[in-house]
Amino acid sequence: MSNWPDQRLTKLVGVEHPIVLAPMAGPGGADLAIAVAAAGGLASLPCAQLSVDQARDAVRTIREKTSSPLNLNFFCHTPPTPDPARSLAWRARLAPYYAELGLDAEAPLPSASRRPFDADYCALVEEVRPEVVSFHFGLPEASLLARVKATGARIFASATTVAEAQWLEARGVDVIIAMGFEAGGHRGNFLSDEMATQVGTFALVPQVVDAVKVPVIAAGGIADARGIVAAFALGASGVQIGTAYLFCPEAKVPEIHRQALREAHDDSTAVTNVFTGRPARGIMNRVMREMGPMAPVTPPFPLGGGALAPLRAKTEPSGVADFVNLWSGQASRLAREMPAGELTRKLASEALARFGQ
Repeated sequence: MSNWPDQRLTKLVGVEHPIVLAPMAGPGGADLAIAVAAAGGLASLPCAQLSVDQARDAVRTIREKTSSPLNLNFFCHTPPTPDPARSLAWRARLAPYYAELGLDAEAPLPSASRRPFDADYCALVEEVRPEVVSFHFGLPEASLLARVKATGARIFASATTVAEAQWLEARGVDVIIAMGFEAGGHRGNFLSDEMATQVGTFALVPQVVDAVKVPVIAAGGIADARGIVAAFALGASGVQIGTAYLFCPEAKVPEIHRQALREAHDDSTAVTNVFTGRPARGIMNRVMREMGPMAPVTPPFPLGGGALAPLRAKTEPSGVADFVNLWSGQASRLAREMPAGELTRKLASEALARFGQ
């Protein structure tokens, strides 16, 4: 095992490198997980958009290729109560786009769902017994969490503030993922919806480290060895990396998204709720600029995406990204295009070289 300056995470989980593949719903799948695991990082499989059977099949595929530790990731949001008035207001707000594209604004909409962790998912965890189970948007209810812990899985969970980190530790979480405001994709906040006071990674990590006793993983804005070394200097025991892996061929990223990532700059992203109803960081496009990017009329998570789906389906095949959720963190310019295993090994070797190992 490599001689990292803080080995609490690597020893706790049993991986060679304290590099966690961010569980990115959509881009993340078995191929990406297998590549990262084979290179010594912690593989993650995002399950919120998978049925139980799909998740089971993906785990089976991963286990056939590697015996390395695996992280299964789940969302912990409360499904929203239908609000017909708000849904109508949202459709009315989008009606000009429908008219522009010649679409029927009154046509039935596809469902837009992200499934929260429930008894069926919990039974899957008990069946496949991953080494790590991670949660986004808080934790599941206590009896389900107890069942997960009884499998022997280590529990990871995301925190965007010190208060959230302390809340998670008090409920028995083994590792805190300190998710800075730079991170791409959905924010992990659950005690507050206030985005104006969210904290950047390099301010958040040392304060979380000081506030909890469990190992802390730094997430957000880390895409090269410099970020890894800086995270360890601030007290982190590992890093979680997402956007840099979107450039890898194993990531299931549409070409229109991949091209946007290539062209993005440090100031190209913003936090928006227009795609799902929950704040998430992505590359700015037309609908984000014209709607907000934080639009109060957006239906609650995850219902916002249903009315946008026909607009995306109409325009994306022509190479237009106006209605595509282009998730990305703020450090995409630091990423390199290469296979995920090669990237993992290069990040580790370059960071260890900077540590003098």
